[in-house]
Amino acid sequence: MIDVVQQINAVSRQVGARVLEAGEARTVTISQSYGSPIDDVWDAVTNPERIPRWFLPVSGDLRAGGRYQLEGNASGTIERCEPPDSFAATWEYGGQVSWIEVRLSAQPSGETRVELEHMAHVDDRWDEFGPGAVGIGWDLSFMGLAVHLSSGQAVDREEGMAWTTSDDGKRFMSLSSQEWCDASVAAGADAAAAEAAAGRTTAAYTAG
Repeated sequence: MIDVVQQINAVSRQVGARVLEAGEARTVTISQSYGSPIDDVWDAVTNPERIPRWFLPVSGDLRAGGRYQLEGNASGTIERCEPPDSFAATWEYGGQVSWIEVRLSAQPSGETRVELEHMAHVDDRWDEFGPGAVGIGWDLSFMGLAVHLSSGQAVDREEGMAWTTSDDGKRFMSLSSQEWCDASVAAGADAAAAEAAAGRTTAAYTAG
């Protein structure tokens, strides 16, 4: 499907903190450059006909103030949309509300840099699983976008799901988990606690 190590190394990951109106929050930020012009990448990440080709089927009113629903996953409100540069939305899942912001920037090379920041209030799950709990999912999504943009084709969902249970898929998620652990330590987390959380996250993603 894709070169696991190459894709892992193509991505930058950061862990940070913010203070939101409702209190302290943690942030995970993932970014990657793609060999496509910004208008094409913007279309890929906002067009409801293209989003399912690399992510999940989406329904709703995809404009500022509108509500969206990802099939079998999160829903939310689109809070801001500034094509082709950025959009922001709530991310409502499992009774919890967090926030995402996606930023695009055209590079001198002709590539487009995509950066996604996910912000969530601190809770016990952060201590238990660390940033990899959401970071691995975003790593998989950025990989799907890479496959779609490089091939022009849709990622087969059944093949993609089967891949995640393969040796390559488990290796990808294990490497992603370790990268998020390293990013957490770089941001000041206790190394032993971060490693323990990453171990729990890796086990959750690769079980079976």
